[in-house]
Amino acid sequence: MKRAGKFIILLGLVSLFADMTYEGARGITGPFLLMLGASATMVGFASGLGELSGYIIRLFSGYVADKTRRYWLITFTGYIMNLVVVPLLALAFNWQLAILLIILERIGKGFRTPARDVMLSYATSQVGHGWGFGIHEALDQVGAILGPLMVFLVLYFRGGYRTGFTFLGLPAVFAILTLVVAYFLFPSPHELEVGRAEPLRSPGSVFWLYLGVVCLIGVGYADFPLIGYHFKNVMLFGDFMIPVLYALAMLVDALSALLFGKFFDYYGFKVMIVSVILSSLFAPLAFLGGVLAAVFGVILWGVGMGAQESIMRAAIARIIPSDRRGSAYGIFNLLFGFSWFLGSLFMGIFYEISLLALVIFSVIMQLLAVPLLIRIEKSV
Repeated sequence: MKRAGKFIILLGLVSLFADMTYEGARGITGPFLLMLGASATMVGFASGLGELSGYIIRLFSGYVADKTRRYWLITFTGYIMNLVVVPLLALAFNWQLAILLIILERIGKGFRTPARDVMLSYATSQVGHGWGFGIHEALDQVGAILGPLMVFLVLYFRGGYRTGFTFLGLPAVFAILTLVVAYFLFPSPHELEVGRAEPLRSPGSVFWLYLGVVCLIGVGYADFPLIGYHFKNVMLFGDFMIPVLYALAMLVDALSALLFGKFFDYYGFKVMIVSVILSSLFAPLAFLGGVLAAVFGVILWGVGMGAQESIMRAAIARIIPSDRRGSAYGIFNLLFGFSWFLGSLFMGIFYEISLLALVIFSVIMQLLAVPLLIRIEKSV
């Protein structure tokens, strides 16, 4: 168990440094593209295409991971593509090249995710899938907080965007070095897996039912930029407070990932039912409430994010045998990303029509996942 825990921590540290790199960059790529002369349409197109490409590639890389079992090769390839392009943005002197690098960063992230999650699932079988993925998500979110703060310090001391991208090369190097250490210490992570005592009789049917849950939650979950847009639009918070609220959500994300992950190992899908009900309340609080209600809405939004990034991934490891997990993670990520994209689009349209309609849509879509989760709970 100690070896499994060490492996989880090592991959968590890789994610911490990686998140410092690309989350730090994402905070300044918009204004950087504006400085290079890109239009708002091109910025939106690049962001959307990058995210969509990253989710589509997961289906392919997950299938390749299952067929080849070359988990480390796929993981290294994805991380190098994901991270090297960030400091290279400092050398981009036109917006076309910058957009290409931004899209490549998202593709790299998508390419390595299923293979990395399969390796994590091997180790988490010893410590508990929920707890293991929760630890990984918590470390991941620490990086998501530190990266933007690092860029903030660079800009505060009058460094430019290019200087910021250059400094982000430091955590990128640490991420790759930590990944190298993990590889040499654990060249065969599949040896960490302990067998399931009672395999599911029909994992396929449960898996597709679970994907229905994933799609409903994804469609009903508003992205934080829309929440931040609302806060500024109605002048609920000043500009400087919105990033602080996002940092609060990321902190709650990290803590709830650990909490729900641990409970998931003991109580299974009942914990996911509780997390869905709690997080469904973020929309009425954030979009219809005052200052205090909005803060609680952001906290519950962070609770939902923590649950999604820990127990939603852990559930795949509980449902699917190890020889098919790469493909399962690929399908899971593709459908969740596409559902999130559609939900964000719908809620953006609803926002222009009626805040109440947006809230009703968000709450209903998430709560529709509860009956499906109850059926899954009875099947596992």
